[in-house]
This record gives sequence, structure tokens and C-alpha cells, in this order.
Amino acid sequence: MREITYAEALKEAMSQRMREDENVFMLGEDIGIYGGAFGVTNGMIEEFGPERIRITPISEAAISGCAVGAAMMGMRPILEIQFSDFVMIAMDNIVNQAAKMRYMFGGKAQVPTVVRLPSGSGAGFAAQHSQSLEAWMAHVPGLLVVQPSNAYDAKGLMKTAIENNNPVIFYEHKLLYNEKAEVPEEEYNIPLGVADVKKEGTDLTVVATGIMVSRTLEAAEQLEKEGISIEVIDPRTIVPLDTETIIQSVKKTNRALVVYEAVERGGYGAEIASMIGESEAFDYLDAPVSRLGGVATPIPYNPTLEKAAVPQVEDIVAKIKTIL
Repeated sequence: MREITYAEALKEAMSQRMREDENVFMLGEDIGIYGGAFGVTNGMIEEFGPERIRITPISEAAISGCAVGAAMMGMRPILEIQFSDFVMIAMDNIVNQAAKMRYMFGGKAQVPTVVRLPSGSGAGFAAQHSQSLEAWMAHVPGLLVVQPSNAYDAKGLMKTAIENNNPVIFYEHKLLYNEKAEVPEEEYNIPLGVADVKKEGTDLTVVATGIMVSRTLEAAEQLEKEGISIEVIDPRTIVPLDTETIIQSVKKTNRALVVYEAVERGGYGAEIASMIGESEAFDYLDAPVSRLGGVATPIPYNPTLEKAAVPQVEDIVAKIKTIL
């Protein structure tokens, strides 16, 4: 099977959906000739034209307001915010409007929109452009939250997100855009709320999100040389969360670690850890459920300090050995 990058997979999913449905369109800053801040929309304006690849002013509040209004009128907008950090400027439209409209109108109003958010650290963009704030969005009833960790999942989940009749927050890690994976040319969907067992193991379950999936897999490969068998679960979507796959894995391995890039304090990993502790898996645990998240500090610009602020492969290896 061919290999394409994460960015190419996203573009392919959006393009395929736009060819199928004339109500699907994109809006955002510099998404036309420039191709977006990370090149995901390269060439799309040439195919679909400026009416469907809408280049907006530099106002996240205006962009999100237009998207919510268009979605309520039957369109299916895909909104790109250049850096996920800037979603703060659009929070009223996303949290107070998009998330609540279907509920407040008794299902008569729908807001089928996808909010694309390039997130995470590691690219040297410093404190205001490198955050992982998915726990904010997961806290809001009415929002679905997606976090693909590879190109195959990115394409399948994007297709599903565009077709969903609810607002979907779609986190794309900046370091993953150039990472390749095997991705079919034909269309396919990955359901929301279905986790993927990226690696089977027997000694400990690691639930990892976003870029931490690939780092955990690398850590598991290192530990395997020492006779330690790690099972790696990628939730793929944190809202809805596939609790059953996680619970069954922990019942098998008897130990659990949750790894995420966001600041450990108040991160979504705490929700997963709590879910495990309150489930039937609790009686199978041979050790307390642990978390490994980012340091409670703004993301530094200095590359050495930036790496130190979020879990790296060696940190995951060390944490697993501590639990075992």
C-alpha cells in the first residue's frame, strides 16, 4: 500500500468529502494559495475555488462565528485555526453557541462543523503557540474531540468528523504532519469512540494520546528487549471515549499508565485514570493507575527545555519501570 503523510491524508479526506457534497467548504487564515500555516490545504483553492476555500481576515472570533452560522443554515464548514492556542479567541462561538445549539433548540438546529486545531510542542513555536488544551474542549458537553496519532487514522477520522451533525474539535499535532503511514486511496471511515490497540502486551497497559502514541510504541520496543511486554491503547477520540477497550486491556495486564502531552495537572489523562479506578478493572489492578503528563510550565522556546517540558521516550520507559 502507498504511504502518504499525515498532512496529505487530511487533505485527501477533506477533498474527497468536498467532491461528494457541495455544502462542505473551508474557511480560515491563509488557507488558499499559501496552503495554510502547515501546508495541509496546498492546491485545494485551485480545485475548489475561492468560494469554497474561503480566506478570512485575522479574526478567530469572526471565522468561528461565520462557521457556526453557516452550519446552522445547512452548510458543513471546516474551520482551520492556524494554531490551536488561538481557539481561545473563538471560545464563545464554539463553547456557548456551537456546543449548545442542538440541545437548546430541541434537536431542530444542528451545527455540523469541524474545527481543525494544529496543537502541541516540539516545533520551537514557544509558549503561545505550543499548548495542548484538549481537556478544555473535552469538558464541554456538546463537543466531540478527536486526536489522531497517524496518517491512516487522520484520514478516516476526518471523513467521519465532516459527516457528523455535531461540532467536532479535531486536534492535529504539528510534529505529525510530515510523518508517513500506509493509507488507502479509497474512502473509508473510522467511527468516533472506537479505540485502537496499537500493540498487544501482557505486563502493563499504556493509554496514550496524540504524539505520545508513537513515543510510547518506541518505549515499548525498547522495553521488549528487556523482556517487558507493554500493551499500547490509542483512544483516537477522547469524546466519545472507548472505555470498554481500555477496561478490558487493564483487566488483562493488571497495571495502567496514561501518557499525554498536556500539563499533567488537570489533563484529560486524569479522567481516563479515574474511569479505570471506578470501573470493574479496579479489582484487577496490582498497582495504582499512574499518569505521565507535561510539566506545569509554559512551553519554553529553548529546544532543550522544550523537550524537558513534555514526556519523551526515556521518560515513558522510566515511568513504566517504576510502576513495574
